[in-house]
Amino acid sequence: MAAIGIHLGSTCACAAVYKDGRADVVANDAGDRVTPAVVAYSEKEEVVGLAAKQNRVRNLSNTVVKVKQILGRSSGDPQAEKYIAESKCSVIEKNGKLHYEINSKLVSPEDVAKLIFSKMKETAQSALGSDVNDTVITLPFDFGENQKIALGEAAVAAGLNVLRLIHEPSAALLAYGIGQESPSGKSNVLVYKLGGTSLSLTVIEVNSGLYRVLSTNTDDSIGGICFTEALAEHLASEFQRSYKYDVRENPRAMMKLMNSAEVAKHSLSTLGSANCFVDSLYDGLDFDCNVSRARFELICSALFNKCIEAIKSLLQNVGLKADDINTVVLCGGSARIPKLQQLIKDLFPTVELLNSIPPDEVIPIGAATEAGILLGRESHFLDDELLSIECSAKDISVKVVDESGADNFLVVFPSGTPLPARRQHILQAPGSNTSVCLELYESQEKTRIKESDKFAQIVLQDLDVKEDGLHDVLIVLTMKRDGSLHVTCTDQDTGKCEAISVEVASEP
Repeated sequence: MAAIGIHLGSTCACAAVYKDGRADVVANDAGDRVTPAVVAYSEKEEVVGLAAKQNRVRNLSNTVVKVKQILGRSSGDPQAEKYIAESKCSVIEKNGKLHYEINSKLVSPEDVAKLIFSKMKETAQSALGSDVNDTVITLPFDFGENQKIALGEAAVAAGLNVLRLIHEPSAALLAYGIGQESPSGKSNVLVYKLGGTSLSLTVIEVNSGLYRVLSTNTDDSIGGICFTEALAEHLASEFQRSYKYDVRENPRAMMKLMNSAEVAKHSLSTLGSANCFVDSLYDGLDFDCNVSRARFELICSALFNKCIEAIKSLLQNVGLKADDINTVVLCGGSARIPKLQQLIKDLFPTVELLNSIPPDEVIPIGAATEAGILLGRESHFLDDELLSIECSAKDISVKVVDESGADNFLVVFPSGTPLPARRQHILQAPGSNTSVCLELYESQEKTRIKESDKFAQIVLQDLDVKEDGLHDVLIVLTMKRDGSLHVTCTDQDTGKCEAISVEVASEP
């Protein structure tokens, strides 16, 4: 018994299979573990993968790339408009939906994605030697509802039984078993994904085996293609310096340089230098150039800085420091670049950097692991009890008054907290007060708590007046699995105590 995990990226797709308690990426018919998400059309056939990508120079207008960027989007969408402007394939709107115009025929983005999913299914089934169709598909956090539906429909049309769609950062954590091997304690994990067309950063709080997203951000202005373009621009300058011809205005020549630059970029992740050779680049002239890793790093220095600044900005937005991150997970093909890995290590010198799984294989392995779990296969680190755990649906907050008299709200049970749970805090009140009122609020948003969100209060009376000093009041809050809440307030000086219980409101 087995299951499949598939990751469809903007530039590449990858399939992994779960069998005998472990997940592994499988190679396609060309022997590659990652398949270009490229589909080429001719009068007689559709070609998916490396062959379509290699022939793109000769078949530019009939070769579809980056279909994930337009999948499920409408013509009014800014991302769709940007894609249409950059696409070498003609994209038109018909009956309110976008289509590629290829060989005088209309092809929907869903049909293109279906062909890529079919290729991934064939790859997985070939490795398994059986017709396994149970699959988990990954998707980015920023996918809207229409995009999720389109992605799922394309997979189903390819003959896959979609068990679940899961977010890419969650799949990355599952691939490493984060929070599952010893499901206790709390930690913060940064998932760093540098894919072909975008940089996605996600900070996830792992608590008792459950994942809670603290913050996420995707930057579409930087991706692996930016490094390829920078290297191709360098190669164009070298050709101009040698032969006095500027090929930048020649699309065919620049496509050849882009292909050569991409191969060199991949080589430089493992080698100290790479040779770039292009046959008949311009006017019958061959081009041969050697690029060292140090030269590549210098060419892309501004891009590396941008990749690191994005981390600092995200941490600042979520109110965390580098020391607050316990683990960094690398995923996405461009996260293989040694210089980038070193810069991340420098930013988090005491943090565990997980890159033992090839970054472009992390997400599909996590998806395959999830597929195995959903089918009830024996897992080496997950048991069924962890699959269904009650959580608090909303933020439970306590209102406190600061020294200036302003109201502040202390979140004691953030939404998503695994239940049962217990929290205790010491609140301080002016010593001149003879009573303390504790107010409890339930809300969806921490920043927009209203008076109507108050659901309970508890008053601690007959306190001794303290001329100099403050009342220290210990509050203990216990939320049961059914959502009911028990609260006690105790004056630390006198031992006076009050308690209330709030039951869950029954459905009308």
